[in-house]
Order: sequence, then C-alpha cells, then structure tokens
Amino acid sequence: MDHRRLGGVLLRVIPSFALAFLGGLLSFLSPCVLPLIPSYVGFLTGLSLEQVEGRRDTVLVHALWFVAGFSLVFVVLGLTASAVGVLLLNWRVWIGRIGGVLVILFGLYLLGILRPAFLRRERRLQLAHKPVGYLGSAFVGVTFGAAWTPCIGPILGAILTLAATQASVVHGTTLLAAYALGLAIPFVLTALALEQFLGWFQRFRPYLGWVDRIAGALLVLLGILLLTDRFTLLAGWLQGLTPEFLRSRL
Repeated sequence: MDHRRLGGVLLRVIPSFALAFLGGLLSFLSPCVLPLIPSYVGFLTGLSLEQVEGRRDTVLVHALWFVAGFSLVFVVLGLTASAVGVLLLNWRVWIGRIGGVLVILFGLYLLGILRPAFLRRERRLQLAHKPVGYLGSAFVGVTFGAAWTPCIGPILGAILTLAATQASVVHGTTLLAAYALGLAIPFVLTALALEQFLGWFQRFRPYLGWVDRIAGALLVLLGILLLTDRFTLLAGWLQGLTPEFLRSRL
C-alpha cells in the first residue's frame, strides 16, 4: 500500500477511533464509574490512601493488570461484533440502520428521555473478596468489563454497534481497543495520583450529570449518521480540516 492510499485510509478511520476513545473517556467519567474509582484502587491493592501514595509501583502493576482484564473483554466483544458484521456484509446498510435506531435509543436513555426498566437494573458482578495477586486484579478487570451497568452499557453498546457496521474485523476490533484505551488511561493515571484525584473529584462532582447529557447527545448524533448511512461524512469533514501541506504527504 503506497503512502497516499495509507493516508486516505487513516483519514477515514481516525473519526471512528477518536469517537471510540472518547466513548471510553466518557464511560470513565460517568456517574456510576467515576465515584467508585478510589474504591476500585483500594480493593485491587488492599492498601489505604496513605499506603497507596507510598507504594505507587505496586499500585501501577495492579492497575495495569486490571485494565488488561477489562480490555480483553472489550476486545473480544469487538471481535465478535465485527465478525458478525463481516459475515452479514451484504446486509451492512441495514445493520447500520437498525443499529442507528438502537444507538439513538441509547442516547435518549442517557439524556433521560427514555428510561426502560431493563436498562435501569444493575448487572454488575459483585465480588466480596478479591482473588490474591496480580492475576486477581486481572480477574476483577474481567468482571468489570463483563458488567452492564446503566451508565457504561449504552456507550459500550453504541461502540459495539459501530464495530458491527465495519467491513473489516480488524477495524471493528480495534474500535473496542480504542474504547478500552479511553477508559484505561485515566484509570491508571488516577491510581498513581489518587490523592490529587480526590481533590479534583470534589470540584468536578457538580458537573457529573453533564457527562450523561454530552454522551447522550453524541450517541443520538452517531445514531442518526448510522441510520442515514452518513457516518463517512465525518471522514470527509476531517479531511477538509486537514491542512493542504499535510494532505499532500498522506
């Protein structure tokens, strides 16, 4: 593949990767995840706040194993969704339309317009005790990734729907890797600076409700683009914003 063709491919896939990463970040900031982050760190490490500050190397390893656990779950989900989408490639337009309707419904849920009972029920796996060691932290990450809570479910479902509309298994799978990365990076940073996070969280707490509203609005927009088969407009818009000197090198 020559560099111009590669550049064109990158400009087409960057919007979906950026959206998936943003979805992971919004999942981290969601009202049912963000307040629990200190509890997750304490549960994974078995350390108090004072001990966490003095043993950051241990905290880092536990955090990395944890994010590896939930990333594995998300990537497997992405692989499954995109593989099904590729098998039904001839129906990709209809998958996008039906998926677009679902994503719009997810967005309306986060906006508080629709509140179906089945989405309000908790589906988080509860662990009374963490398995011992770093592999135990990975196992906790797997259970976190398998959760389907009212906050993370709609965003994750939207990214999985987007993955199912891709013509490539690799593209669909890497979308979920980008989503996992958007959730993993802030978690690791928080684990390493827990005391600073607690101070920041107190200032951010009044704005937690806006996270759902922003995510909901983005999902409604994404759903409309999928429903009308216009998601590629994002790639065209991004290409139009790319400076000419950079486009000439792509």
